Amino acid sequence: MWYAIYALDKPDSLAARQTARPAHLARLHALRDEGRLLLAGPFPAIDAQDPGPAGYTGSLIVAEFPDVTAAQEWADADPYRAAGVYAKVDVRPFRKVLP
Repeated sequence: MWYAIYALDKPDSLAARQTARPAHLARLHALRDEGRLLLAGPFPAIDAQDPGPAGYTGSLIVAEFPDVTAAQEWADADPYRAAGVYAKVDVRPFRKVLP
């Protein structure tokens, strides 16, 4: 089943996000390579493709896991979590309808 992982960044977490980004992306690439990643990306803090020093307010990942426990464990092990980027992470089942 698909699961949406919705994470909110802590204020002033851009430097920690940039430091942990390579490890974070490596985990997403692994999901993609396994055919389990539907989408992933950050929420820019301003209306711009590259928000620069304004940074980001969070992230959204939609990926396939056997169950909500596995999705939560994967989210809990995210390098952004370990680096203190995320203030809150919510994991919910997601049903893809379109396209």
